[in-house]
Amino acid sequence: MTQKAINEHLAYPVRAWTIWLLSAIFMFYKYAIEVSPSVMTATLMRTFQISGVELGNLAACYFYAYLLLQIPAGLLLDRFGPRKTTTIAIAVCAVGSLVFAGAETVLMAGIGRFLTGAGAAFAAVNCLKLIANWFPFRQFAFMAGLMMTMAMLGAVGGQAPLAAFIQKMEWRHAIDVIGIAGLVLSAVFWFVVRDQSPDHDRERHIVSDKIALFDSLKLVFKNPQSWWLSAYSGFAFAPVMVFGGLWGVSFIAQSFALSHNMSAQMVSMIFIGFAVGAPVFGWFSDWLGKRRIVMLWGTIISLISISIVIYTPSISLYLLVFLLFIFGFSISSFLLCFTMICEINLPILAATAIGFMNAFDALLGACSDPMTGKFLDLGWDGQIIEGARIFSVGAYKAAFLTLPIYLIISLIMIMKVKETHCKPVRPTSLP
Repeated sequence: MTQKAINEHLAYPVRAWTIWLLSAIFMFYKYAIEVSPSVMTATLMRTFQISGVELGNLAACYFYAYLLLQIPAGLLLDRFGPRKTTTIAIAVCAVGSLVFAGAETVLMAGIGRFLTGAGAAFAAVNCLKLIANWFPFRQFAFMAGLMMTMAMLGAVGGQAPLAAFIQKMEWRHAIDVIGIAGLVLSAVFWFVVRDQSPDHDRERHIVSDKIALFDSLKLVFKNPQSWWLSAYSGFAFAPVMVFGGLWGVSFIAQSFALSHNMSAQMVSMIFIGFAVGAPVFGWFSDWLGKRRIVMLWGTIISLISISIVIYTPSISLYLLVFLLFIFGFSISSFLLCFTMICEINLPILAATAIGFMNAFDALLGACSDPMTGKFLDLGWDGQIIEGARIFSVGAYKAAFLTLPIYLIISLIMIMKVKETHCKPVRPTSLP
């Protein structure tokens, strides 16, 4: 082996981890922005003079774009590679934050959230595709779990730390800072990231020159397991976004008579639990050699824990913290479905398959925020404080009935999923 080859061999893991880290930082950034409205509900309703359902629609503008671009994101990443595609995506996400921060009308704020969601649509697909192209497949579940750890830390950052940040400066300035940080990340991503490792298996090549765009979609669509896994993913993850991403902070403040900042810290426990659980479940499922049973029990535990939080009266704050952590920890098991969808589809279709699955997550998110806001408006008793609607605990409990229902539906979906035993079970030929 020549000295040059030795140097390249030593530099490879450093480069791989650096590329993963930048992709994971984009996930951190994406989730911080995604959940940020949860600590600004009263501020946004007051600023734009809007109701609960209108706030839900404003927050959901992010998911509308996310939904529309999930499958195109996978196709573009498979076709043109992550470096070019994701650099542009990060920049669009950052510009959307700047537009949202400067919005004087709810329409412009919605456009800003839409642009943010458009860029963010590439985050998870990009990171998972780069993991597949820079790391051995046997490490995929664990690395995907680490990715979600970074993502959930971003969600934590979008809760209590952002609430404290907004207290120190006007909310528009805080979002401006987030937008500028995104532009910096976009530039760094362009200069550092490469689409695949030098010794990467040609079958996994990031640029798809073997299969037409619509043929790749057809292959994913024709696999019934892709549909069951994606439906499970959407219904399992929606409660995290409804409770943790928008309405949970206000509910905790009302139900437990806590300050806004303290409530944000409580809700952050969901994302801390998720951050801990994601790599643990990735490692555990690999060790066990099974994925479906892990997701099944994780979903059952999450159903029990969030139901106790919402519907059991007079629980202690210590128990509240524990249950929110357990909810986040247990529901993080759903992330294994991203590994499974790669196991049941050709490697060259990885981004397309993941984008297809993410579309279900976005669809449920886009529907659930305004639907919850509508239910809250229907239960509103007319109370207004400083220009913002205040919803009663009873209204929240009625609106949150969708959360256990979603989780029950997800359990039905996972029963239709076939176990992969942590091994590829995909077709071996292209059309």
